[in-house]
Amino acid sequence: MRIGVISDTHGRLRPDTVERLRGVDCILHAGDFDDPTVIEELERLAPLYGVRGNNDLGSWARELPRLMRIDLGGVSFCMTHRRCDVPWNLTGVDVVICGHTHQYSEERILGRLWLNPGSCSYPRPFRAVPTMVLLTTDEEGGYSFEKVELAL
Repeated sequence: MRIGVISDTHGRLRPDTVERLRGVDCILHAGDFDDPTVIEELERLAPLYGVRGNNDLGSWARELPRLMRIDLGGVSFCMTHRRCDVPWNLTGVDVVICGHTHQYSEERILGRLWLNPGSCSYPRPFRAVPTMVLLTTDEEGGYSFEKVELAL
């Protein structure tokens, strides 16, 4: 299973992001859509699983959960917008996904991957490269992932 992992689109879905998401089996969005049209556009590409970010305001955003636990392709994910909102109990979770900082990061803590895909629209610091992640699960419940750097 191929999973596109993005965050912090802030109302802007760049054409190169859309192109990289074509053909994925689903999309994980770690919040700050800022505009429901981004959700609609992503849902046309693949099934979308997203959480509410601190800038997702209005009636349309009330439907978005602040925290999501989901199993995809034999891999268990926990996703929230801000890292400080990750629950203490991560029993059974393989990958923790957060956004908010607009900066790519990956680290392993106690055998678990903590992943921030960065922003595919507005990276930080200024003039940084926009990023996203393509994650692939395997039949044994394992996974591999690739940081994708997009054009400025």
